[in-house]
Amino acid sequence: MRLLKKLYEFLRKVPKSEYDSVIQSKKCGKSIPSNIAEGWAKRSFEAEFKRFLKIAIGSSDELISHLRTIAIAVPRLLSEAKELAEEYKVLSKRINKLHSIWRSGPF
Repeated sequence: MRLLKKLYEFLRKVPKSEYDSVIQSKKCGKSIPSNIAEGWAKRSFEAEFKRFLKIAIGSSDELISHLRTIAIAVPRLLSEAKELAEEYKVLSKRINKLHSIWRSGPF
């Protein structure tokens, strides 16, 4: 949720002309923790949990794309957009790692 807060603070700086990118970025940003939480609730079913993790990864990767679009459209935000995109890349990698090692039930 710390990263989502940081995203919202960044998006407040984006001009209204990029409203569509802001809206899509917010949707992606909210989707990531929501899908992880929903998947966690179903963690006893490995396939279900992993499915929600994959959705979260997709949302994170989509958000990175929106941040790049904003960086192109609003050059003064380039540095901040890149930094935030890097943080979401790390998040995607962490979720992917969890996806690859997760196993339900006794080992």
